[in-house]
Amino acid sequence: MKNASKLSGLRSCSAASLCGLWCVLVALAVLGRLWQPGWNITPMAGTALAAGVLFANPLVAASVPLVALAASNLALPGYGSVLMAVVVYAATLWPVFLGSTVRSGRLVAIIGSALACSLVFYLSTNLAHWWLTIDYPHTFAGLLTCYTAALPFYQWMPFGDVAWSLALVGGLSVVGRMVQSASQRTGSTPFACGSECR
Repeated sequence: MKNASKLSGLRSCSAASLCGLWCVLVALAVLGRLWQPGWNITPMAGTALAAGVLFANPLVAASVPLVALAASNLALPGYGSVLMAVVVYAATLWPVFLGSTVRSGRLVAIIGSALACSLVFYLSTNLAHWWLTIDYPHTFAGLLTCYTAALPFYQWMPFGDVAWSLALVGGLSVVGRMVQSASQRTGSTPFACGSECR
């Protein structure tokens, strides 16, 4: 539970500090998505979970994966349809709402949330692909064939989502400790807003 207080304490950082952390998360997600080594290991789920932990305002938290996805899409192929794009954006966005679970700082919560991110993305985007294209028959057997064909793309995704989530949430915990330590040494909170800012 000590991690939970350090993670929650980050929310009191100054607007400039939070803006800087927002930019770091977006840049990391964009670069990680563009760098994909072919194993489908990206920091998208990890940055979305970290944003959900870090930002009290759900719209600000949601803007991290949405901006990262939109920016990286400028250099990547399109989705083929608006509906497919909506499904991909929704599957990329929803991990933000697991932030309250991850904020507990418990290892099982972080790993479980990261694995849920991978599974929901795999299930929802492949269901949409099956439904919106003519690549597979619109039967139960066709759906199973679609999911089976997507397994090579999915096989490393859970590993990447867990690794990135642990690294980012752990990194936020370290930053939270630094903020807490600095505030205890100086008797004030150098990175936090005073009451006039709230």
